[in-house]
Amino acid sequence: MTALQVIELFAGTNPDGEPVVERLQVRVNEDDSCQLVRSPAFIKGIASGDTIRVDKDDQKFELVKRSGNLAIRVFCRGDSTELSDRLTPQLEKLGGELDMETPRLLVYSIHVSCGFDKIEQILNSACDGANSVWYYGNVYDPKDGQTPLNWWQDILKPE
Repeated sequence: MTALQVIELFAGTNPDGEPVVERLQVRVNEDDSCQLVRSPAFIKGIASGDTIRVDKDDQKFELVKRSGNLAIRVFCRGDSTELSDRLTPQLEKLGGELDMETPRLLVYSIHVSCGFDKIEQILNSACDGANSVWYYGNVYDPKDGQTPLNWWQDILKPE
């Protein structure tokens, strides 16, 4: 098993227009591609287990292979502990993992084969929209935030 390394990827710009990077733990493969150990909090389009190739000059990435995991980000107005106590056991029952927990943010990874309906039902029952909201991190095109990427079609296709 290769040792974990930390890479920095471009995550966008802050209100002052300065670049923001997110640090992610990865396993570096022999061909220099990187496999994500956790889903990112801010970088859109990728999730835990995905393999990417990083351009070290501009800290941008190219997706090499999807793992089939959905990245789910839950933002909280107040402390996220209570919400995590409600959500985490339900998502873990489906094989999901809590990748990151901060006072105002929870990040989960869960395989798409668990079903969008089931996952969304759990998230909607726990998040009230006023004090907490959730978003997929890798379901919609990062450019417009609305166009489904549809990468899961091949994964969910009956054999």
